[in-house]
Amino acid sequence: MPSNSVPELSSMEVARLFIAALQTHGVRDVVICPGSRSAPLAYALAEAEATGSIRLHVRIDERVAGFTALGLSEASRLPAAIVTTSGTAVGELLPAVMEANHSGVPLVVLSADRPEELHGTGANQTTNQINLFGHHVRSAENIHAGQDPVASIGRALSAARGTATVSAGPVQLNVAFRDPLIPGDHESLPQFGANIVSPPHPRPVASTVSWNTSGASLTQRTVVVAGHGADADAADFAQALGLPLFAEPSSNARFGSRAIGPYRTLLASHGARIQKVVLFGRPTLTRPVAKLLADPTIKTALWHPAPAPWFEAGRRREELIADAAALVAFAGRPPAGWLAAWQQLGTQAAEIVAASIDGSGTLNGPVLAREIWATTRGNLVVGSSNIIRDADLCAEPAAFPTARVFANRGLAGIDGTVSTATGIAQASARQKTTVVLGDVTFLHDVGGLLLGAGEPEPEMDVVVLNDGGGAIFSTLEHGAIEASGRYANTVERLFATPHQVGIQPLAAAYGWDYCVARTVEELRAILQERGTRRIIEVPVSRDGLRPMHAQISEQINALVWPEED
Repeated sequence: MPSNSVPELSSMEVARLFIAALQTHGVRDVVICPGSRSAPLAYALAEAEATGSIRLHVRIDERVAGFTALGLSEASRLPAAIVTTSGTAVGELLPAVMEANHSGVPLVVLSADRPEELHGTGANQTTNQINLFGHHVRSAENIHAGQDPVASIGRALSAARGTATVSAGPVQLNVAFRDPLIPGDHESLPQFGANIVSPPHPRPVASTVSWNTSGASLTQRTVVVAGHGADADAADFAQALGLPLFAEPSSNARFGSRAIGPYRTLLASHGARIQKVVLFGRPTLTRPVAKLLADPTIKTALWHPAPAPWFEAGRRREELIADAAALVAFAGRPPAGWLAAWQQLGTQAAEIVAASIDGSGTLNGPVLAREIWATTRGNLVVGSSNIIRDADLCAEPAAFPTARVFANRGLAGIDGTVSTATGIAQASARQKTTVVLGDVTFLHDVGGLLLGAGEPEPEMDVVVLNDGGGAIFSTLEHGAIEASGRYANTVERLFATPHQVGIQPLAAAYGWDYCVARTVEELRAILQERGTRRIIEVPVSRDGLRPMHAQISEQINALVWPEED
């Protein structure tokens, strides 16, 4: 009997209360990995799935499962849960939890544990799992064996949704189970209902902000920067005030007549003309934008209507503004010709970029990013590293959004990209999901391709830009070190990490269809076709990447401000 004299619940009773409470608090998708100590949760989830109240996703790798749940939550905008057994299995979730923390995703970790009497005894798969994720979770609840979990679940899910002062984010529910870990002999799956075959409808993100421009009295040379997660608010703001819009690919604001596609290439020569910057979302991609935002001569403001997970109060220089009228007043009214000048420069820069990337007549990263951006409908998942920067350089803004763009930019790592994409695809099964990523990012999460027998198969293309290693470092200062020869092959070996992995055998091993595109024409033809699960390999060379970008910069830096023509 516990100290509070309440009769101890059996493990199956705890698990059933657990799953019922999760449903009460909006959880509809649960990813589970096999394990013995988590067995009560597995049986209770099977019962819930049989009634059609929970969608269950099975993965064998906890790291993969964590990112799959992350993608499910991001795409559905509902909390998604991940169940693991005890021991190292829980630790495998740390990368996904860290990403969820910095991107404000309500990921729910359900970690099964040994009961208190087995801790410190050397019992198998037993370690201290309480507060394992530290400050990366909004709440960590420890539920003792036999204890009613409902109150703890309510507190954790409330924290996961965020408050007026703390953003949404991941939580941990650590629950101990005593033997027996299985249902009784008289129990069986319910004989009614059916498995959920379609996901919940994602809640729409509709802007409720009205940008009344009457308060824009002062004339200011202002630009709008849309970072990751800015959404349509940034585009609407730029449209209403007639301001140039510099929107990253994963901002979901890169559309409309105000958007300047190759904006980052123009900042070196013309950034000094800017007086003010209005920032939406989190800028993550380029040093020119970081330099612009750090310039003490430029006044900056950040649209901040709700808590943000990616910075701490007082650590950024922008003025935080949560009132629409105040943001309009800060931005002011652009001088005559301000927007038109940036639009003209943007058109000229785009022509230079197109001529440079098409000049070799072969496929490369920027060409691939341009083609994928132009043709993708539904969901687009963009890997970190070079390919998202290629998209930032070459993705032409459309008149209206044509795809919902996702990227793991919370910590901007390459980990878990394939797995995140499978979660996104499962959460929006009525839409095709296209993933474009580099070969190193792909290989880092190749286990995410494994969908067990009988698991739902999303319509999904994984487009792999295969240049035999990591190309991004050649475009940074490391490329100059490599070119100098002072460190022999250090940059190639330790940064580029070259490999000779065959993509086609991997596709066959995991049961995916395989295509290869060696020319732009082949790529376009493949993208026009439909397939359930395809890996599309695009083999390219890393040679010439650094000089190509240098040539682009040199030619665009020579562009003259239109007023000086």
